[in-house]
Formats: sequence, C-alpha cells, structure tokens
Amino acid sequence: MSLDPETFDALIGTVRRFVTERLRPLEAEVEAADAIPDPIIAEMKALGLFGLSISEDYGGLGLTMLEEAKVAIEMGRTTPAFRSAFGTNVGIGSQGLVMAGTPEQKAQWLPRIASGEIITSFALTEPDVGSDSGAVKARAVREGDTYRLSGTKRFITNADKASLFTVMARTSDEPGARGVSAFLVPRDLPGISIGEPEKKMGQRGAKVADVIFDDVPVPAANRLAEEGEGFRLAMRVLDRGRLHISAVSVGVAERLIADSVAYAGERRQFGKPIAEHQLIQAMIADSKTEALAARALVLETAQAKDEGKDVVLESAAAKLFATEMVGRVADRAVQIFGGAGYIADYGIERLYRDVRLFRIYEGTSQIQQLIIARETLKRGG
Repeated sequence: MSLDPETFDALIGTVRRFVTERLRPLEAEVEAADAIPDPIIAEMKALGLFGLSISEDYGGLGLTMLEEAKVAIEMGRTTPAFRSAFGTNVGIGSQGLVMAGTPEQKAQWLPRIASGEIITSFALTEPDVGSDSGAVKARAVREGDTYRLSGTKRFITNADKASLFTVMARTSDEPGARGVSAFLVPRDLPGISIGEPEKKMGQRGAKVADVIFDDVPVPAANRLAEEGEGFRLAMRVLDRGRLHISAVSVGVAERLIADSVAYAGERRQFGKPIAEHQLIQAMIADSKTEALAARALVLETAQAKDEGKDVVLESAAAKLFATEMVGRVADRAVQIFGGAGYIADYGIERLYRDVRLFRIYEGTSQIQQLIIARETLKRGG
C-alpha cells in the first residue's frame, strides 16, 4: 500500500534535505575514519530509513517498490556507505523474512528491524561460492527440533554489527539449489564468530566481513519456508535488491553529472569555461542521456513489480544497465575534472571507487546478462 502523494512528497523532501545538509558535509570524514558517526545512524533511525520496505503493521513505512526506488535515488546523491548503513535492513537482510516468514517470526523480528534496533545481514556468499549460488557448502543438519549449522560466509555486508543473519545452508544431498534452505540465525547463538572487516577499494564506512558458523544450534522454528526452498527465496530477495541498487546507481550518476556541470562552468581553459568546449559538452550529454534512460527503466520496472508482474528479466536489465552506466558516468566525471578529479579534495575519485562495487554485488553484470538471455529465450523474444 503506497503513501498518499502529499505524505510521500514530504518524505522525499526530508530525505533530500538530510542528504544535502547532514550527509554530504560528512563524506570526507567518513572516508577518513572508515565509519559513520553514531549521531547520523540515530537520525536515520528517527527518519524511518531502516524500515522503508517493512509493513506499517510492524513499525515500518511500508513503501512500495516504486516509492523505495525514489528514496534510493535520493540517497544515491551522497557516498553509498550511508545507504549501506540501513540497506540490509531494507533489502536483502529483511526481505526473506518479509516474503516467507511465519506470523510468529515476523512479530518477533520485524518491528526491531524496522526501528534499527536490530541490524540484519544476508549470508549467501562463501569462499568458494559466489555467482554459482546454488553450490552452497555450509550445512545445516537436523537433530530433532534443532539444526546444527556449520560453514563460512564471505564478504557479508554489515556483518560486524549485525545481530540477525539470513543464512543459506545445505540441508540435504539434493544436487545444486534443491538442497539449500534458509534460516534466521541470531548472532548471540553459540558457535558464531565474525572476522575482521575487509580493507576495500571504496565505500569506506560500510563494512564487510566473514561470518563463521561452528556447529551452531539453530532452532527449527527459525527456518524460513520449507526445506529446499532457500535458493528460490534468495533469488526472489535478490530480484528486489537489484532494483534498489539500480536506483542508487541512478542517484550517484545524477550527483556526478551535477558536480561535473558545476565544475565545467567554473573551470576556464583557452579563455573560456570548459563547459563551452564541445568535447566536454559531448561527455555531459552522453552521461545525462544514459542517466535518464536508467532512471526510466528502474522506475518503470519498480512500477511493474508493484503491479504484481514478473520482472525477473527487467530487474536484471535495470541492474546491468544502471550499474554499468554509473561506472561510465564516473569515468567521464574524472575526465571532466581532469587532474582535480584524481585528487581526494573534490570527492570525484572517491565516488569513482565507490561505484565500482555496484557491478559486482547482488549479482555481477555477467550474471545479469545470463538472466536476461535466459528469460528472453523463455519468453520467445
């Protein structure tokens, strides 16, 4: 159920001011400290950002996919690390529970996820398992009313502060995806340890780390859906998450274009602003056109999802196009800024590094291509 237009417009206005007045001035500080200040996290919770996609029945804002995409575009106009602070609660860390949780599971967890009291993580990737998600090796062996969970998950976003993991683990010897099940695993269960956060190319302030499960006793009541349905659930969660990441990519591209236009109007070469040079104009024109196309694809697909349509193909296409697009826009922005684009003071080089991840996580560009081709062949064109 969508918000009424006036309420939603007020939300967008509030998020836009929050990004402009509170977040953008802190970008360099977050980069240097590799951490988001606690007062900012508290403000995000107060704004309801941790519960964007969770029903109002459980304390969230209950946004539609289209509304969520529009908020994600606004959040894209600052360093992506800020969005990552609540991104797993809104997306992959909570949506398995939203989609397949029992009423008891939802009542137990969703209100605290929506408020930000609980931070969630999605634990699918393993040291030897990435794009081939059906090859999960972590195992959950049932013993009465308990599963004994063992295995290692890698590059898990927000693992350092998560108190609830959605974990994909193999529960049978069925080949491939058919043997994978999903579980809600609280961090305080015995046998769970978290590795040191990884040093990354970009998105400093957003942490990823290994999560090690050593014979962890998970109550059978914490399983999501039936045994063997975990992979299918994970793919549904990722379909939705890909649209969110696509929208963030659009927002970052729009930020980069605005910064490039402002700089090109001020920087003078050969006696006039570089914005008056046609080759600079060509780069701006290409970036603007691609960003507009990505925005249209993302919003149209989000609307179709809200209407209950099958958007597996379209979500993959949006993820592929929007994330590749923002990489090209970032590259052109560095070129327009010239030497200044390579220097940290202007923030362009930071965004250039930040957006590189978009083409990898929640399914690489190559995985999106496979999905698009498969679905196109299935549909007959």
